[in-house]
Amino acid sequence: MPSTPPDVPELIWLRPEHSGRGPRPAHSRASIAAAAVAIADAEGLDAVSMRRVAAALGAGTMSLYNYVPKKEHLFDLMVDQLAGEYELPDRPGTDWRAELTMLAQQLRAILARHRWAATVVAERPGLGPNGLRYTEYFLGALAGTTLGGTAKMEALSQLNGYVCQFSEWQHKSVDSGAKWLADLVRYLTQVTATGAYPHLTAALAEQAAPADLDQVFDRSLQRLLTALVDPDR
Repeated sequence: MPSTPPDVPELIWLRPEHSGRGPRPAHSRASIAAAAVAIADAEGLDAVSMRRVAAALGAGTMSLYNYVPKKEHLFDLMVDQLAGEYELPDRPGTDWRAELTMLAQQLRAILARHRWAATVVAERPGLGPNGLRYTEYFLGALAGTTLGGTAKMEALSQLNGYVCQFSEWQHKSVDSGAKWLADLVRYLTQVTATGAYPHLTAALAEQAAPADLDQVFDRSLQRLLTALVDPDR
């Protein structure tokens, strides 16, 4: 990878997508992001490279750096591409809990379609056009609450973090298969039999059947929303 000139902004959104001079660009940020997302969906995030994306677009690797100077910029484009999958009404309704529940469920669905994305979405702020559209909608959903601006932004980060963490855990659990679950049950049976963990033993005794992950997600989400927005409830 070529060294990045010192005058290149750390945020790709500070760079013009293309100059008004010269021939019409052969590619766009949207086409580059779509190619990168397609590679990640098919082979995982580790398969994404400037070379692979350039090949998918029929471009030279070096020419791609004119559009995306750093791989981190490529990740930012990919995150914003996913944020474009939110289906948002023109404006939020008056029920903040219903609105935030809808956003969380949509993010979970997006991460289910792109199983590589949870870590990247959690680590990189969504500052592109699609991410800003989502952020504006989220803040608008909280407009009628008593939260200040800082608390609203913290709520956004914490809600997205919860969904990303839950999705990543769910994907890993599914990928590990029945063997992982059987080993977990065997391990917990052993440790609770020692009598050293009475509270854990009592909690596990209430679980008569395997947990339904959709129900677990929703119950935990509602607790989180109460803690973030309505802690006195």
